[in-house]
Amino acid sequence: MAPEHIVVVGGSLAGLRALETARRAGYAGRLTLIGAETHLPYDRPPLSKEYIDSDQDSHITHFTGVEELADGLGVSLMLGQPATSLDLANGIVHVGDRTVPYDAALIATGAIARTIPAAAHLDGVVTLRTIDDARIVRSALDQGARVVIVGAGFIGAEVAAAVRKRGRSVTVVEALPIPLVRAVGETAGRWLSALHERNGTELICGVAVESISGDHRVEGVRLANGRHLPADLVVVGIGATPATDWLTGSGLTLDNGIVCDATMHAGGNVWAAGDVARWYSQDFDTPLRIEHWTNAAEQGAHAMRNLLDPSNATPYRHIPYFWSDWYGNRIQLAGRPIGEPTVVTGDTATDVFTALYRDGHRLIGALTLNRRSDIMKYRALIARAATWEDGLKLAQTRNNSLTTNSK
Repeated sequence: MAPEHIVVVGGSLAGLRALETARRAGYAGRLTLIGAETHLPYDRPPLSKEYIDSDQDSHITHFTGVEELADGLGVSLMLGQPATSLDLANGIVHVGDRTVPYDAALIATGAIARTIPAAAHLDGVVTLRTIDDARIVRSALDQGARVVIVGAGFIGAEVAAAVRKRGRSVTVVEALPIPLVRAVGETAGRWLSALHERNGTELICGVAVESISGDHRVEGVRLANGRHLPADLVVVGIGATPATDWLTGSGLTLDNGIVCDATMHAGGNVWAAGDVARWYSQDFDTPLRIEHWTNAAEQGAHAMRNLLDPSNATPYRHIPYFWSDWYGNRIQLAGRPIGEPTVVTGDTATDVFTALYRDGHRLIGALTLNRRSDIMKYRALIARAATWEDGLKLAQTRNNSLTTNSK
């Protein structure tokens, strides 16, 4: 028997796809969306790319059909205030002093960007995760701000590329000796970070930020080696944490996200999806939590299908995939970057290569730079639990094709 009232907590991509899936599956009961932001769901990846990289007019990208949530899909919208607690035993979401009873709930509250608390009072020190963050960054760039980026991860690198596209200088500060080690490994982190130097961005690694100066507005960044970097805008890109504080004491298991089984079931009549969910991956025989656009979209839909028919719930199967654009180059990764990669196509000293990761005899991941036609072929192999030799055979086929086409 379908629940009479489903509450989706989280107004981003995973929550949107869950709502759309419910109606597409023929669910005719009540749907309520609770979102912390006042905005309807919008596409986040362009915020650190197209929205800020030009001095021409640009617009926030809303998902197609999102304006039909209320009238078209009959969703009751509660936007502009976050959920504050969950009463699992009685089936109630609290939003401030309001109570929202549910028969089933899907939580997709995403992740929250880490900040530098000591600089939280300074204007011009921002993270970049929301529309409101992006508007601050864009406005500062329009006014010719001197920019320092703290953190050389993917968000920091994309902002650096956007600043360089505008013809401005920018400095990126990374506390670790090599950026992106957790995301792609030490070797590939070194390869990718070389893009900064090749495109005129100053990258300072292995030096911590000692302080961020200013009274009411940021004036500069002082490093642990004594160097001072003048700045009107400091973008902090030092990662994110799953948005689970509001679930403390709820009865759900929290451990680097909401712990779910393989079907995205979290406990009671609650399911989870997106950046906040840590589920058991049957593809890799390990728990995973992924902050990727593709995962949020697919997982939100899958979790809702299981919520609607829990007796026939199926495991969520997904091979991680993400992309990032730096200085006109497309970086793509599929699978898991375990260990150090092996280059099978191209040259890492150039802007074109493909590299593969292995876990024992299994092909486990693929990283490409400007090899868009390669990545999904390797992703399909990884999904079939292909061997390392299978990966090398595909690389040989791709390389032969490259040679033939170049003649």
